[in-house]
Amino acid sequence: MEAAVAAGTDPRALSLAAYRDEIAGCTRCALSKGRTQVVFGSGSPTAELMFVGEAPGFHEDKQGVPFVGAAGQLLGKLLAGIGLSRDEVFVANVLKCRPPGNRDPQPEEIESCEPHLFRQIELIQPKVIATLGNFATKLLSGKPLGITRVHGVEQEVVLGGNRVVLYPIFHPAAALYTPRMLEVLEADFRRLPDLLGSATAPPAQVVELVPAPAPRQEAVQLGLF
Repeated sequence: MEAAVAAGTDPRALSLAAYRDEIAGCTRCALSKGRTQVVFGSGSPTAELMFVGEAPGFHEDKQGVPFVGAAGQLLGKLLAGIGLSRDEVFVANVLKCRPPGNRDPQPEEIESCEPHLFRQIELIQPKVIATLGNFATKLLSGKPLGITRVHGVEQEVVLGGNRVVLYPIFHPAAALYTPRMLEVLEADFRRLPDLLGSATAPPAQVVELVPAPAPRQEAVQLGLF
């Protein structure tokens, strides 16, 4: 994890670093047998904006940092487009260990790993959580609607004991497989600064997820859509 966590004096930084060390040897599911290391997450332990993806890939497993491959480079560019950097947000995944061959997470793996994600959310206390793709969106919203139907439609939820604005977005990898998705991602990212501003406002009525228009696209890696 970044030096911000190691050297931070904020109680959240210290607690998050302690939890990272606590789960470094996690064996809650069979994925622990094939991993190089637990990919805990990276970024600011006091971030107001948190991104949650699906699972580590090959490069993430080797380096111990989420989103370091091509999708991660695109994530960095999308953040730069709204005046943010990776150091200012926190990035994590539903799963902390790489599934074999980068296959989709299995239900039992999600069930085993979700306490780690919820604990991270509890410690970081983000104002906005952007879920990247199907698996993170369904887990944190508690609803079966896929990302293609609900991307760009925020809702208010309570996670880790705190009120959070949940904002589903396509996984950056979607734009790698379907280039025209880049415009959709850029449009959804442009709303993030306003969502961060509104997240500090007094509590409002919870907004339900409703289907949103989405561009027609090829069925590539269904877990991303």
